[in-house]
Amino acid sequence: MLVKILRFFYFFSAVTVIIPFQSIGQPRPKRYHSIYGNDVSGRELTNIFELGIGAFKFLLQDQRDLNEKVPDAILQFGAEYDFIVIGAGTAGATIAARLSEIHQVEVLLIEAGSYENLLMDVPIMAHMLQLSSDVNWMYRTKSSNKYCLGMNNNSCNWPRGKVMGGSSTLNYMIATRGGAEDYDRWVEMGNKGWAYKDVLEYFKKLETIDIPELQSDTIYHGSKGPLHISKSSFHTLLAEAFLKAGKDLGYPLLDYNGKNMIGFSYLQVTIENGTRMSSNRAYLHPARDRRNLHITRKSTVRKVLIDHRTNRAIGVEFIKDRRIIQVLARKEVILCAGTIGSPQLLMLSGIGPAKHLSELGINVVQDLPVGENLMDHVTFGGLTWTVNDPISIRMPELLNPTLPYLGDFLKRRSGPYTVPGACEALAFIDTKNPKKRDGLPDIELLFIGGGLKGDFVVTSVMGFNKQIRQMWQKYSNYHGWSILPILLKPKSRGRIRLLANDINVKPEIVPNYFDDPEDLKTMIAGIRAAISVGQTEIMQMFGSQLTNDTYPGCENYKYDSDDYWECAIRTLSVTIYHYTGTCKMAPRGDPTAVVDPRLKVIGVEGLRVADGSIMPEIISGHTNIPIYMIAEKLADMVKEEWGYS
Repeated sequence: MLVKILRFFYFFSAVTVIIPFQSIGQPRPKRYHSIYGNDVSGRELTNIFELGIGAFKFLLQDQRDLNEKVPDAILQFGAEYDFIVIGAGTAGATIAARLSEIHQVEVLLIEAGSYENLLMDVPIMAHMLQLSSDVNWMYRTKSSNKYCLGMNNNSCNWPRGKVMGGSSTLNYMIATRGGAEDYDRWVEMGNKGWAYKDVLEYFKKLETIDIPELQSDTIYHGSKGPLHISKSSFHTLLAEAFLKAGKDLGYPLLDYNGKNMIGFSYLQVTIENGTRMSSNRAYLHPARDRRNLHITRKSTVRKVLIDHRTNRAIGVEFIKDRRIIQVLARKEVILCAGTIGSPQLLMLSGIGPAKHLSELGINVVQDLPVGENLMDHVTFGGLTWTVNDPISIRMPELLNPTLPYLGDFLKRRSGPYTVPGACEALAFIDTKNPKKRDGLPDIELLFIGGGLKGDFVVTSVMGFNKQIRQMWQKYSNYHGWSILPILLKPKSRGRIRLLANDINVKPEIVPNYFDDPEDLKTMIAGIRAAISVGQTEIMQMFGSQLTNDTYPGCENYKYDSDDYWECAIRTLSVTIYHYTGTCKMAPRGDPTAVVDPRLKVIGVEGLRVADGSIMPEIISGHTNIPIYMIAEKLADMVKEEWGYS
């Protein structure tokens, strides 16, 4: 599937003509000729030669990676392990690797997907990975008349990784922690041990910071962790201008994973030497020689086995090669299937809302609010500016072998291919207190060094319907940049429910975006903040012009009015893939709790959940790094309780 996509783009690049347009900004003496800013013609023969050398090295690297993979376990029905971990994503890979550090225990890691491959580790290709059902669960939200109105069937795409490394193999590699107040708020909700002072040691434990100017900051950063965090070695001229615009607007340039978040910055990313570092590569590859770590791939868990006499998890039932296999856990089952998969499996195992389970003929083991408290970071997908010069990231040009970009990546791991999905920089802002420079932001402005509108793959990945894509087709030959204003602390809550007592039937996902009117007000403020960036002198020097389209159903609203933006937001609602909260962590006795602060499922012995689903409130940033933190902390708690500290 991915090979077909690349072939399509190669053909597309050969027939696409860049159409320049009239300057609409302030005149300037310098003209730019390419993403690099200079003229790249005359390098064609060198590029073809470099492509051959680079492709050969690329294949050699793929072979080396094959040799580093933990082999697939040979399983027998009824086999026993000390710990069974379900899901080899961000959390599951981390926990399995950490528990296998205990030589006297046997750990089984179960993953529904297959191997990660080298193409997945090319940062610019992040969005293309979502098009393959081989590595993506392909979830969709329930059709709605209040959001996702510009999507096929009024339903948003909700991708999740089905591959070794899980969503850390598909995501955009953006490394943020959220703010200290996020975690202190968890403690205020009764979750002892989860304050920022408690979790900071795990943020440091998991990382090796490869950003030179941050390596001396030992208060906030680690230097010996499995996960490498860096900055892209390449930035477009537009990204440089975005940071200058932030300074002109009075914001600092800062380390948003340090003391304060509010300000502008290039992205910190989970990339090492120009390629993606997933949890699979960071945690499981180094553990490949451990004989006590067993991994079974292409194995779909059907349910957790529970002894109904003792209400204790005793094992797992899964399907592999059309066989139903049961394996037993001597100590614990740890569920790391994510915010959609974990509640689905709990409910299929009899743990969830009693009435809902009974209606589906599922024997109730424990009545808990599983699937409630669903949160996500939603954005508005319609802010793209066009520019005068060919200085933005466009896939037809990147895939053109007569230009230097592909060769630069294959030979030197440099250039625009190292930019994660064209995302280059961000700003965290507080729209309610624009002058405030500490505390939590309520909006993130994610800067993309290319135009979203007119990009065939991006609009397909986002799930926009034919009418929207046709409306944007006129931008397909233009260069530009985009901002995604992201709602960081939504007040709206959704839910997940089963549609059948069958793991092969995807659950019903109802995100309830903008159910709380305060969320809309914040989003509108975020849009206006993004527009103010485009109006700065530095962005106008590139002739930045905001594209203005009237969306279906919004024709009768005055442009730039609150009513207009509300209509546009409900039409172009796009997930940022940060689904959280459906197995909420709260103290025992709290009626909203699914797991306690030790991540133990309430009322069921020997069963824990450790992934983004346990977040009681979503954090103010991208969730991948916090999920690593949750996994690291859980591993230590398990070791402590079983006397392996």
